[in-house]
Order: sequence, then structure tokens, then C-alpha cells
Amino acid sequence: MDFLRELFQNRIFMTAAAAWFAAQVIKTAIHLILTRKFVAERLVGSGGMPSSHSATVCGLVMAVYYEYGAGGFPFAVSLILAIIVMHDAMGVRRETGIQAKLLNDMLKVFEDMGRGEISAHDKLKELVGHTPLQVLVGGLLGVLVAFLLHLL
Repeated sequence: MDFLRELFQNRIFMTAAAAWFAAQVIKTAIHLILTRKFVAERLVGSGGMPSSHSATVCGLVMAVYYEYGAGGFPFAVSLILAIIVMHDAMGVRRETGIQAKLLNDMLKVFEDMGRGEISAHDKLKELVGHTPLQVLVGGLLGVLVAFLLHLL
């Protein structure tokens, strides 16, 4: 029980978690507004606006900065982690989503030609990566959440 108490008293962890949560709620709300459908998976799913990965790691970086400053090991490690995560979100993960959409479109063509039926379960997940704007907005959200929590 001490572990959980200590974890939830850890300002750095709680800031990163709050930034992730804020991004997921905003992402779900945007999806609801655009599609007029509530999709619970958006509350935990990847992809979309804003990037929750970017919000999380930028919240982490700023929380570490507020706690330890920019001159130490914790800040350096969290900053490098943030750079890697955000680069990956715009790079490999985004390309994976683009390829999944193309493959799903190809499968739809085959289905329309009467060459098999593709279930929704068989479709590849398309929302896995982010555009640079989604990463930027997620990062700014993480910084904002960290700033607001630092004021408390």
C-alpha cells in the first residue's frame, strides 16, 4: 500500500498522468464533436488530436524541470525520452497508420468485387500516429498542465 500512496504523492508522476488524461479527454471530445458519436476507445486509444504521448512526455519534462531544474540527470533523461517519443509519433507510427488505411482501402475494393468479406475485427487500426500539429498541440498541452499543477 505504501507504493501506491507514494506513487500518487509523486508530483512528477501525477503531472505526466494528468497531462495524458487531459489529452485523452480532449481527444474524445473532439472526436465526439466531429463525428457526433461517442467512442469510448478514444479515451484510451492512440492517434488523433492532441497527441497524448506528447502531452505525457512534455508534462513529464516540465515537472522534472520544476522539481530538479535543467542541469541534472533527471531533466536530461526526460528530455531525450520526450524527443524520441514525439519523433516516433510523427514518423514510424504515423507511417504505420497511413499504410493501414491504404491496406484497408484495398481490402474494401476486394470485398466490393465479391472476393471475400472483411469484418470490422479484421481491419487494421489506422489511428496510431500523429501529424506534426497533433504532436505540437499535445506537447503544448503537457507544458500547460505542468505549469498549472506547479502553481498549486
